Amino acid sequence: MPQKMNYSDQELEVMLDDLESDLVERKERWAGDAPDKGRQAVCAFANDLPDHRKPGVLFVGARDDGTPAGLTVNDGLLLTLADIKSDGNILPSPTLLVQKRILKGADIAVVTVQPADAPPVRYKGRIWVRTGPRRGLATAQDERILNEKRRYGDVPFDIQPVPSATLTDLNRLQFEQEYLPNALAPDILAANDRSYEQRLSACRMITAAEDPVPTVLGLLVLGHRPTDFIPGASIQFLRIDGEDLSDDIIDAAEFDGTVGWMVRALDDKMNSHNRVRVDITSGRIEKRVYDYPLTALQQLTRNAVMHRTYEGTNAPVRVSWFNDRVEIISPGGPFGAVTSENFGQPGIADYRNRHLAEAMKVFGLVQRFGVGIRLAQRALAENGSPPAEFKVQPTVVFCIIRKR
Repeated sequence: MPQKMNYSDQELEVMLDDLESDLVERKERWAGDAPDKGRQAVCAFANDLPDHRKPGVLFVGARDDGTPAGLTVNDGLLLTLADIKSDGNILPSPTLLVQKRILKGADIAVVTVQPADAPPVRYKGRIWVRTGPRRGLATAQDERILNEKRRYGDVPFDIQPVPSATLTDLNRLQFEQEYLPNALAPDILAANDRSYEQRLSACRMITAAEDPVPTVLGLLVLGHRPTDFIPGASIQFLRIDGEDLSDDIIDAAEFDGTVGWMVRALDDKMNSHNRVRVDITSGRIEKRVYDYPLTALQQLTRNAVMHRTYEGTNAPVRVSWFNDRVEIISPGGPFGAVTSENFGQPGIADYRNRHLAEAMKVFGLVQRFGVGIRLAQRALAENGSPPAEFKVQPTVVFCIIRKR
């Protein structure tokens, strides 16, 4: 198991001085090419190719020889470093800790990176690894080693195998023409030394090239009929002419397909029922206001699809559109660091389905991680709508959006 993330000052000072360590990266400043190379290092630490099973450390404010560079470590820098986790450039999102520490008598920013439990991890579509002081792109052999590490680890549910499924249950055309061009950098994609099965494995769609059993993720993202294997993987939409579920239903739809197709089909359905009014009296410039801002509806419904539980339930995500409100019901309560008490607070995020979140980022369905609720609340406020309300229970999350 990986060690604790919070190294002592003495341990960190020893690491600063170890110029040959593959667990250490030093940057004098966070400017120029440092943010790019620093993220490469974070990606390499998360991949942990040497299998140290120890956190790697990125020091910002330290010279190459380990001496302090005299950098001012303020809240702005720490927030910028923390953004490495949520800006969507490193996928799946790394587990890291950002701290201001006093080492060798000076302030140094310390980013501690936990080895990923399901490598390979990519930065901008490329797999970075580290052996000794060398940081570089993974070779085909490196990638196979990382795939093996994932295969034999205690993997999350969304990349567990589905033994009853076969390769024919995945849409190869969609994988090669839609997913791969968005998931991998062009030069990596152009390399033809990997088979179809190896590429599926590297993207966690199957367990391994030599044992090509589709994963839950593979079926959710590429499956011809995902609900044949994951019964709850659907979205139910109801348009109700009233304010109660017992009132007349004037439109109903069940979206059953890949995650990407479902959320886009739901977008179209919600857009068809939304209403816009043009305000020409309250200002010099006409203003369009909506019953519900589409951005808020998208953020909150996609959050429901991303964070719901797919394990042990047949329940779909439900979107009920009443005359006075929209209700979104997501199976599965809060997860990990998120509790009913801190749900929706800025900076509090965790991922039940980290690899599904990565795939949704690849397809452009989410832009950043951990800010969906905040973006939705901002869109509601700009539209003059009440804020979204949440009722968080152990097995379900209710979201209510009031009509403007």
